[in-house]
Amino acid sequence: MKVIFRITTLTCLSIALITPCAVSEAGLFDTNKNKTPNASGEKAIEARTIETPLLPDNNKRPGSFADMAEILLPTVVNISSTVKIPEAEEMENVVPHFPEGSPFEDFFERFMDQQLPGNPMMPSSSLGSGFVIDAEKGYIITNNHVIKDAEEVRVTLHNDATVEAEIIGRDEKTDLAVLKIDPTGKNLTAAPFGDSDIIRVGDWILAIGNPFGLGGTVTAGIISARARDINSGPYDDYLQTDASINRGNSGGPMFNLQGEVIGINTAIFSPTGGSVGIGFAIPMALAKPIINQLIEYGHTRRGWLGVRIQSVTDEIAESLGLDKARGALVASITPGGPAESAGIEAGDIILEFNGTKIDEMKRLPRVVAETKIETDVPVTVLRKGEERKLTVKIGELEKAEENGLLDSQTQLTRKGTELEELGIALSELTGDLRNEYSVDETIENGILITDVNPASDAATRGLIEGDVIVEINQTAVNTVADVKKAVADAKAQKRTTVLLLVNRSSDVRFVAIKIGENE
Repeated sequence: MKVIFRITTLTCLSIALITPCAVSEAGLFDTNKNKTPNASGEKAIEARTIETPLLPDNNKRPGSFADMAEILLPTVVNISSTVKIPEAEEMENVVPHFPEGSPFEDFFERFMDQQLPGNPMMPSSSLGSGFVIDAEKGYIITNNHVIKDAEEVRVTLHNDATVEAEIIGRDEKTDLAVLKIDPTGKNLTAAPFGDSDIIRVGDWILAIGNPFGLGGTVTAGIISARARDINSGPYDDYLQTDASINRGNSGGPMFNLQGEVIGINTAIFSPTGGSVGIGFAIPMALAKPIINQLIEYGHTRRGWLGVRIQSVTDEIAESLGLDKARGALVASITPGGPAESAGIEAGDIILEFNGTKIDEMKRLPRVVAETKIETDVPVTVLRKGEERKLTVKIGELEKAEENGLLDSQTQLTRKGTELEELGIALSELTGDLRNEYSVDETIENGILITDVNPASDAATRGLIEGDVIVEINQTAVNTVADVKKAVADAKAQKRTTVLLLVNRSSDVRFVAIKIGENE
C-alpha cells in the first residue's frame, strides 16, 4: 500500500500594519498583576500574567521541566466548538442514490430517516487548544481551523470550568483566531509573549496542549528548523520542532525556557496523523501584529502592493546580469494598483522594500503586508541592469480583495518574437491562429509558439504550443530581426540564457531558456 505523507492540522476530528491595540498604556500584554472581582463581587480574585524569566539561562536544559510546567499549565485552555450541520435539503443532495432493489437502498433509507427532521443529527464537534493572553480582559488565542464554521465555541479552563466564548476575529491566511470570555471570577493566568526572532535551531522548547482531548499535556523538544514553508498560506514562516505534537494541540502555545510564548502549534507532517517528530508552529513575530489587529478591528488590515511576483532563479539572474539570485521578479502589475501608480513595471526585480532587503521572493509578501497602509515607502528595483529608486503608496489588501482587483490581469500590449535557436517554432498572431489557439483578445501583439522541440530546454521549462511570447530579455520585439538581435546581444555579453515573458491564457510569467541546448 502506498503511504502518502501529508501536512496535518491538529484538530481532534478527522501582510499587515502593526497597530497596537489600545487597551492600556502598558500595552495589550501587560505583565502587571490585576485585581478582578468575582461574580458575587464579595472578594477580589487575582488575575495575573506570568512574570519572566522563569529560568536564568535560556540555553541550558534544566534537570526537570516540572517547575515550569506547574506555572505554565494554567495558561492553556481546551477549545471545543459545535460545527453547523447541513440542512435536510443539503443532505438529500449529497447522499448517493442507488438503483431500485439495490441492497444499499434500504440501508441508506433507514440511515436518512434517523438523521433527517424528526431525528436530527447531533452537531459535530471540533477539539483543539488555546492559551490566555490577557487575564483581565479574557482574550484567548487559538487556530482559525479549530473554530472554523463553528456555531458555538466553549473554553474549558485549567480548573475544568467550561465557559462560552465569543469569536473576536480570525484570519485564514495565518490560521489565527482571537476569542474572548468573561474573566470575572475565573482566576485566569496569561502567558507572556517572547521574541521568536532570536530563537535558534537547537534551543529547548515546551509545547502544551490538549492532544486527543485528554487534558493539559506537556511535551519537550528542540527547535529543529526555522522559516519553514509548508505551502499552507502566503505568509508561511513556521518554526519546526521535534516536540511531540498531536491532534488537539492546534492553537496551543510553544514556550521557550523563559516561560514565554514563541510559537503557536499549528500543523504536523505525518503519514499516520500522529506525531513523528515534525511539528510546526506560527512564530510570535508573525502572530503578534495579526492578534493586535483582530482585537482592534475584528479583522486584518494588510498592506498591498499590487504585483504578481515569482522567484529569481539562477538562470533568470544570469540573463539579467545579476551577481546572484535575489529579489522578487515582477511578472505582472494589477491595473489601478499602488505599483502601477508608482511606476513599477513587469520585468522589474524588487531588491529592497521600505529599507528591507529582499533576499528571496517569499520575503516580499510579508514585508508588504506588515507595512502601514496609506504610507509612502521607498522601493529599489533593478530594471534593464540599472537600479532605480521609486516611491509607492501602500494600499489595503482586504479592500483590494473586496473590489475584485486581485483577480484582474494585466492587459498586454507589447510585441512578441521568434527564437529558433531555442527549438521553438513561432508565428505571428493572425486572426486564424488566434481562433485556432484560443488566444485571449486582450493580447494585442506577440509571437505565438506553434511547436516545441521535445529535446529542447524550452520543453524542459514547460513551454507549450499556444503560449505567446511577449518579450525577450525585457525588450519588446516587433520583428524577427529584433529577436535575432536580442539573442545576438545576449551572446555578445557572454550570457548563456535569454529571458522570455510568456503569456498562457492570461497567466503571465518569466521563463529563462538556455541558448542552443536543443538536442
